[in-house]
This record gives sequence, structure tokens and C-alpha cells, in this order.
Amino acid sequence: MWLLHVDMDQFIAAVEILRRPELRGRPVVVGGEGDPTKPRQVVATASYEARAFGVHSGMPIRMAYRKCPDAVFLPSDPAAYDAASAEVMAALRSFGLPVEVWGWDEAFVGARVEDPEALAKALQEAVFARTGLSCAIGIGDNKHTAKVAARFGKPGGIYRLTTQTWMAEMGHRPVGELWGVGPKTVRKLTDIGIATVTDLAEAGPGPLMETFGPRMGSWLPHLARGGGDTGLHTEPWVARSRSKETTYAADLEGRAEIEERLRELARALGAEVVEAGRRVTHVAVKVRFRSFRTPTRVMKLRGGPTADVSEIERAAVLVLDKFDLNRPVRLLGVRADLEMVSDPAP
Repeated sequence: MWLLHVDMDQFIAAVEILRRPELRGRPVVVGGEGDPTKPRQVVATASYEARAFGVHSGMPIRMAYRKCPDAVFLPSDPAAYDAASAEVMAALRSFGLPVEVWGWDEAFVGARVEDPEALAKALQEAVFARTGLSCAIGIGDNKHTAKVAARFGKPGGIYRLTTQTWMAEMGHRPVGELWGVGPKTVRKLTDIGIATVTDLAEAGPGPLMETFGPRMGSWLPHLARGGGDTGLHTEPWVARSRSKETTYAADLEGRAEIEERLRELARALGAEVVEAGRRVTHVAVKVRFRSFRTPTRVMKLRGGPTADVSEIERAAVLVLDKFDLNRPVRLLGVRADLEMVSDPAP
């Protein structure tokens, strides 16, 4: 069976440009309130034209403005992205093939076909006809090869990568180009002399096991050789968590002020969870200090899953006790891990 990874092109920016066709071809930056003069907002996404100036997601919007002052800055509109994503997934499902959704802008499609490129082209055309949005599609014999292939296809192209062609395409590349290998893992691999995909694929088990433990130490070389999962989970996508965070214009100082703001976030998050008909199993709190150190702490609700907003708020305050709050705080976040349900709330 072929696996096709559908990856929407500059999805959030593309949705905004659809609503404002006059912005096509211009650098567009989406994030926060869309006001580059306001402090402590970050970029959610940038159009390809803005990326050419070095703008990228996670960057402070003020920095994005310095890099590209002629960009159009827009506020985030999650409801619009939800709606557009639903239409994309409906277009993919119209083919009657198994579809596994990965958030707003990604999905895997499985098919037993002689010509996967022809199917990929048909999928692209169906998505564009229904939504006006373009996508790249990677074709592989597992999720990993398909995911990496989609990168080579961006924007708007189709690319095939299999375990047979993997080493020729990927062997010379840095290990950070493997799906799921982040900066921390790259640093640890570098420390034991592993820099490229070939290095990792041929690495002996000793240093890897010592550095990463038996599970990850055996998984990493498998990944470097092009291995990956082939199963598809086609159940309707249901959020496993909800979160809410705020970066404050002025640093918060002192337990009382920090707790007050945290309670506000927890109550707002709790109200969203209740409205969605979900129950909370764990509550996590994220604190970003002035130094940008950003620890997260979490606790399981002792009384079991709940939809009681006051219980969610109480748990957030208890988690806050796990932090040393003797330093100014620039950001607070609350995450609610949700009880999984067989039938998602509409």
C-alpha cells in the first residue's frame, strides 16, 4: 500500500489570502493581534514571500516587522482555519480512501494503486477545487518516507521517496532532517560523533543505547534507514488537549499577581472545555520567566476526570505551587489534557 502525505502550502497565510485576494504575492505575517507595534506577540505563520526575508513561525512579531516592514500583518483567526481544514479533509475523504488527519493542514491517505502520482494529482485537484488552497503531496511506503517526501514537493508539487531510494536521497543530509529528530536530539548525536543520516544508520548500538536508552537508541537507526509506521488511524480527529496562554505587556511580579492572572486563564480554558462537552484529566501550567526559561509542570486530577471549571482553576493554582516565582514572569499558559471519547462533541 502507498501512503500519501498531504501537506497544505502556507496554510494559515493561504486562508487569509483567499479572504483578501489583493494580498496575493505580497509578504503576509499572521499572529497575535496582527499589530507589529505591540510587544510580546509571536508569528503563527508567514507567507513564502515573507519567509524570503527571514520571517518564520515563533519569531516575535516586532522582529518580523524589522526584517520585513512592508509585510501585511494580520491577527490569527482559528475559527477560519478550523473551517478551511474541515473542507480540505472532506475533499480527501471524498475518494473513499482511509484518511488520517494530523491537525489543520496535514493528513495521510492510504491507497493500493498502480500509479500513486496520478492519485496524488487527483487529490490536489480535488482540494483546490473545493477550497482554493494548494498542497504538496509526498508518496512513500511508510509515513516517514511520505512525510519527508512532501517536504521535497513543496510548494504544490508531488514527490516519491521509498526505502529503496532513501539512502541515495537522505544519506548525506543532516540528522535533523529526519522526522521527529529535534534540536536536542541533534545535539546529543553530535556529541557522540553522528552528524549525517548515514552516520546514524550505520552507528553501533553502544553509544546510542548509553545516550538515549534502549527504546530510542534502537529506534533512531531504524528511522535513519527510512523505517516508519504503515498503519492509518481513520477515526475522526479529536483534540487530546486544549490550552490557553498569554504573553503580558509588562512582566508579572509577585505570587499574588501571577496567581490572579493564572486563575483568569484557567477559568477561560475551563469554560471552553465545558462548552465542547469534554472532561479534563490533567492540568499543566507553563511559566516563561524574563530570562525566557520556560518550565512546565503538570498534575493528574485526584478526583478523576471533571468538567467543573472551579476544579480546573483549583488544580492550576496547585500546579503553580511547583514553581519558584521569585523572578518576573512574561508568559503564563494553562493546558487541559482531555478524557478521550468515542464520539467527539460536534
